[in-house]
Amino acid sequence: MALEPASVTHTIEPVFDGRSSVLVLGTMPSPASRAQGFYYGHPQNRFWPVLAALWGEPVPATVDERRAFALAHGVALWDVLAQCTIAGASDSSIRDPEPNDLARVLDAAPIRAVATTGGTAARLYRRFDARRWPDLPHLALPSTSAANARMSLGSLVEAYGPLKALAEGGDPAAVVAAAVNPAT
Repeated sequence: MALEPASVTHTIEPVFDGRSSVLVLGTMPSPASRAQGFYYGHPQNRFWPVLAALWGEPVPATVDERRAFALAHGVALWDVLAQCTIAGASDSSIRDPEPNDLARVLDAAPIRAVATTGGTAARLYRRFDARRWPDLPHLALPSTSAANARMSLGSLVEAYGPLKALAEGGDPAAVVAAAVNPAT
């Protein structure tokens, strides 16, 4: 049974502080994330296991643990969209997208790069935001959603390695360039 599209307004506050160096943007919180009130909240989403594996730490389980984990590692969290029409959590169903004002985070935190999770988030970031901050490197990462089952957890951890490098102070332009054009 297909879900009917519904107008959804983003209500989860961005996560950032004075140590946040990379802004990770999804598209729009899933129904499970909206119910939980935090990012990547669906139990089958692999975002938190991927980050935990990158840093060699236990998977944060609660909202407070996840917020603390992100902030401790210099990772800010938000989404590209403030509002859209969407069927469930299907990014491919998004219509009438309205962007968040990323200046709220980018003007307040020392963000050195933006990473997007999934193809739709990357496309929408380029459409709405990339021209506004042309000197801010953008790293397009694969989706950690269960819908992206073609990628194993290990493959996702490898793909997200540049995120850790960015968060730990790696040169943003060099890290993004290496991720886009890996040595063969």
